[in-house]
Amino acid sequence: MKYQQWAVLPQNSQAYDCLTSSGISSLLAGILSARGYTSVQEVRPLLTPWDEPMPDPLLMKDMREAVQRIYAAIARGETIAVYGDYDVDGITSTCLLTDYLSQIGGQVVSYIPDRIEEGYGLNTDAIITLSGLGVTLIVTVDCGITAAKEVEYAHTLGIDVVITDHHECKESLPHAVAVVDPHRPDCPYPFKGLAGVGVALKLVMALAGSEHGASQAFQEYCDLAAVGTVADVMPMTGENRTIVQHGLAALEHPRRLGLAQLIRESNLGEKPLTSVSIGYTLAPRINAAGRMGKANIATELLLTRDPLRASLLAQELCALNRERQTIEGDIFQECVERLEQSPPNGVIVLASEHWHQGVVGIVASRLAEKYICPTFMVCLDHGAGKGSCRSWGGINLFQLLSACSDLLDGFGGHALAAGFTVQECQLPQLTQRLTSLVQQELQGAQPLSVLSVDKIASPNELTVEEIQSLDLLEPCGTGNPRPVLALTGTHVLSATQVGRGRHLKLKLEVRGTCFDAIFFSADGGELGVGVGSRIDVAFYPQINEFRGTRTVQLQLVDLRHAMSRSELERQALEKYHLKAPLSPDEARVLIPERSEFASLWRYLQMQCTGRPYVEQTISHISKTVARTYHQKELPHRTTICLEVMEERGLLSLTPVEHTECIQITLHPTTQKVDLEASSILKYLHTFLS
Repeated sequence: MKYQQWAVLPQNSQAYDCLTSSGISSLLAGILSARGYTSVQEVRPLLTPWDEPMPDPLLMKDMREAVQRIYAAIARGETIAVYGDYDVDGITSTCLLTDYLSQIGGQVVSYIPDRIEEGYGLNTDAIITLSGLGVTLIVTVDCGITAAKEVEYAHTLGIDVVITDHHECKESLPHAVAVVDPHRPDCPYPFKGLAGVGVALKLVMALAGSEHGASQAFQEYCDLAAVGTVADVMPMTGENRTIVQHGLAALEHPRRLGLAQLIRESNLGEKPLTSVSIGYTLAPRINAAGRMGKANIATELLLTRDPLRASLLAQELCALNRERQTIEGDIFQECVERLEQSPPNGVIVLASEHWHQGVVGIVASRLAEKYICPTFMVCLDHGAGKGSCRSWGGINLFQLLSACSDLLDGFGGHALAAGFTVQECQLPQLTQRLTSLVQQELQGAQPLSVLSVDKIASPNELTVEEIQSLDLLEPCGTGNPRPVLALTGTHVLSATQVGRGRHLKLKLEVRGTCFDAIFFSADGGELGVGVGSRIDVAFYPQINEFRGTRTVQLQLVDLRHAMSRSELERQALEKYHLKAPLSPDEARVLIPERSEFASLWRYLQMQCTGRPYVEQTISHISKTVARTYHQKELPHRTTICLEVMEERGLLSLTPVEHTECIQITLHPTTQKVDLEASSILKYLHTFLS
C-alpha cells in the first residue's frame, strides 16, 4: 500500500437523489454529494465557472497606485523592468506582463534571477544591473513581498518598485510605490487564492481600463495564467476555475507559437488538454528551465514569434527536463539511503555540497510523501546554504520558518512550500528547533498518509458515458481534486510490467466485469500482486481511446490486498451497528435473501412450539438453520434478519445478561408482513447505488 489509510467520504443519499433528479449523472452526483454539495444551486458555480463574474481588479489594495505609476512611466518613456521568479508561475507572470506592457508602448526589459547564482526574489546585484540598463521602475511578479531591504536599496539608486505577489506577508510590508498582494491583511479583494500570474493578469486587466478592454486582456492572457495557476498548485476554486477553464479552452488552439510547439513536442497535440496534462506534462518542462538555471529559454519560448526558434526552444526544454529527471532520481536515491541509516524523527533535514539547487524542491516533495513528514533540503556552498522545503500533515512551513527566523538569513513562500537561506553552522540548531516545533504541532500524534476516496464504485457505474460526465469537474486541483474511486474485491486476471519494467499493467475482474488498469512506478513483485490475487484498488477513472475505440481504464493510485470474506462480514456488521457508511460490498454481504428470512422464520416457529420463547446464540441459530435448510452459515445475515423481523413486529429480541444468548419471543400474526418495507433494508440498499 502506498497510503496507510483510505478515507472513503460518507455518502449522502438525500443529496444524491436531489442531484440525479436534476439530470446530473449517477457517478458525478455520488461524488458531488459525498463532497458536501446538496443542491443544484450549490453545484452550479463549480460546474459552470464560465458564468461566474470576476471581481474588479481595483478592489485589490494598491492596484490603483500600481496602474498610475506604470502609466506615468510609459508616458515619460522610462525603462520598466518586469522582475519575476524562475518557476512556472514566475515565468508565465513575467511573459504576460512583459508582452502587455510592450504592446501598450512601454520600454520593457524582463529579468528572472538565476536560481543557482542568485536565488529567489529581488537581490541587490540584480538591482544594480537593472540600474545600469537605465531602469527607473521595477514591477515584480510572483515575488517581492518580503524584499523590504532590497526595495529600500532600489530607492537609493533612484528606482521605484511596484510589487505584485501572492505569497504570505510578514508583519511589515516593503515601502514600495504599491504592494499588490491579496494576502495583505488590509486587502479587501474577495478571492485570496490567486497565483502570482493571476495577480499579474489582474494588473493587466486594471491597466486595460474599460470593461471591454479588461475582457480582451483576459482572453489574450488566460492561457498563460492557466498554466501558471495549475503549475503552482493553487486552489482550483472560485476565480481560479474561471481562469483555468478559459485558459484550457484557449490552449485547444494555442495562439502562442511557443506553447503550440511545446504541446506538440510533449505529445499532447491529439489529446484534450486538462489541468492534469498541464500539471504533469507541460509545467515540468517549463519548470526544468528554471531548475537547471536556464529560465531564459522558457521565457524566450513563450514570447517568441519565430516558428523555427519556437520549435528549437521546445526541444531544448524537453531535453532539459530529461536531464532534470536523471539528477532528481540520483539525489532522491542518495537521500533514501541516508534516511535508512538514520530514520527521521518527525521532520527531515538534509544537507549536501553536491546537490543541484534546482531539483531539491522536487526531491523534498517526494521524501515528504514517502516518509510522511515535512522535509527540508539544503544545498551547501562554502558554509552557506540555500534550502527548499515541502510540508506534510498540514504543517504550515511559513509559520515554522518564521519561528526559526533568528537562525536564518532569509525565507519566504507558502504554507506548503517555501525557500530559505541558512549558514551551515546553524543547521544542527535549526534541525533541533524544527523537530521540536513539529512535535509540538502534532502533539505526539504520528501523521498518517491518508488517501481520500470519493466513492466505492460499482462496476456498472464505470461506463464511458458516466466517466465522461466527470469532465464537468475540470479543472481539477487543490480544493476540487481529481475524483478518486475504489473497487473492492477485484480479481487479478493478468499482471505484467511495462515501460521497461517501471509500471504495472493489470487486467481486473469484479462481479463479471473486466477492466484494464495501469499503476505507474509500481512493481507487482514488490507489492505481492500477481495472477489470482484478490485486491482492492483506488484509481482515477479515465477513458482510453485506441484506433477509434473508447474504453474505460483505471489509473491506479493505490492498491491493497482485499479482506477475506469473514473479515469483510465482521467489519460490515460493526460499521452497520455504528451507523458508519458502508461500501457496496459491505452492504451486499449484509442484505439477506428472501429464502433466508423464510428458513429462519420456520426454524424459530419450530423452536417456540410449546414454549413462550427460544434462548440461543446467534452463532448457534445460524449454524443450525444452515445445516437444516442446506444454506450457507451466515451469522451476520442472521443478525440482520432478526432485527428486520423485530422492526416489522414479528418478534421481540431481549439480550440475556452475562451471556451471548438472546431471548426471542415470536408474535404470530395472520396478516402478511412486508419485510421489504423495513427501514433497515432500505438503509442498507442506499449503499448499493
